[in-house]
Amino acid sequence: MVSVIQPLKSAPPASLPPLVEPGPPLAQEELERYSRHALIPEIGLEGQRRLRNARVLVIGAGGLGSPALLYLAAAGVGTLGVIDDDTVELSNLQRQVIHGVHDIGRSKLESARDSVLELNPGVNMVLHNVRLDSSNALELFAGYDVILDGADNFATRYLVNDAAAILGKPYVWGSILRFDGQVSVFWDRFGPNYRDLYPEPPAPGTVPSCAEGGVFGMLCASVGAMMVTEAVKLITGIGQTLLGRLLIFDALTSRWREIRIAKDPAAAPITELIDYEIFCGLVPAEKNDGDLISVDELASRLARRENGEDDFVLVDVREPVEFQIARIPGSVLVPLGGIRDGSALGALPQDKALILHCKAGTRSAQALASLRAAGFADVVHLEGGIDAWQSRGL
Repeated sequence: MVSVIQPLKSAPPASLPPLVEPGPPLAQEELERYSRHALIPEIGLEGQRRLRNARVLVIGAGGLGSPALLYLAAAGVGTLGVIDDDTVELSNLQRQVIHGVHDIGRSKLESARDSVLELNPGVNMVLHNVRLDSSNALELFAGYDVILDGADNFATRYLVNDAAAILGKPYVWGSILRFDGQVSVFWDRFGPNYRDLYPEPPAPGTVPSCAEGGVFGMLCASVGAMMVTEAVKLITGIGQTLLGRLLIFDALTSRWREIRIAKDPAAAPITELIDYEIFCGLVPAEKNDGDLISVDELASRLARRENGEDDFVLVDVREPVEFQIARIPGSVLVPLGGIRDGSALGALPQDKALILHCKAGTRSAQALASLRAAGFADVVHLEGGIDAWQSRGL
């Protein structure tokens, strides 16, 4: 049961009443398990009963979701929901500590469930094997008290923000890239939301994802643990949350700094969900299928090229280190930056067909637009990028 709190019209309060009402008394085994929490006056047995009565939804069982799920379970949160539709890959294990080698190829949801229940069998795990989007976000969020957003893309972050705002729910947000981490609490009823921090998304391609730019594995634990700290404070009503504040962590210097976030009084209220991929510029409002080539078509054309029956250049627009880790046979490396600023255009023939690819399709679409603007006519890009190529075992 969520406490009824009247919205404030000024700055966020220093502290908030508990988000969740206490559940029934703890059993003897629970008293022993959570004794170190119960000994803390601010939490006590009542706070632990609130935790057991809480329902927390974690978006993603990846870098941030992994430590968050483990610490939420260890803290005694009664119901944990997880949204994820991905499978465990070897490259995940550098930071996604909820999975192991034996989980490679398994659903991340099933792997996360097994790890959580091994740690705390008293947790009720609810698995949502879906891709979060505008059609299901409100229904999924409705059954939870607080949401933890560990998504690694801007489209999902804006979606989570807007859905939480419409439902009047708080959520804890975390972000990581390379050595930098950020964490905050957003609750549109009482303070700023994500749009007050980032009113507009960055231009596509200007901020790499973790898969493109890399991430310092241990940073996930630092930010994920801080996210759980904020969720526990919201649930139990202790301390001062990060509502209205943004914490930024630089792992290279081991320094935290804080930025105040103010609610924009001129911002229009959020009343509906939109197409967030279009909002973030990830896809055009009208998709042109003529710009795309499937992995099967590319495989056929590569075979014909090997037999001298086709002539084209397969261009990998990723970064050199990505090219070293994995590549499509017969591709040449021309990073996106050189295409966008024009410095690499001389390396590309205008009298041959060009097939572009990146990791998943976003950067190759940007390269295609730049090449078309520079006068290259016969250009397409690989749908789904090298991820789609590898998933087909090609």
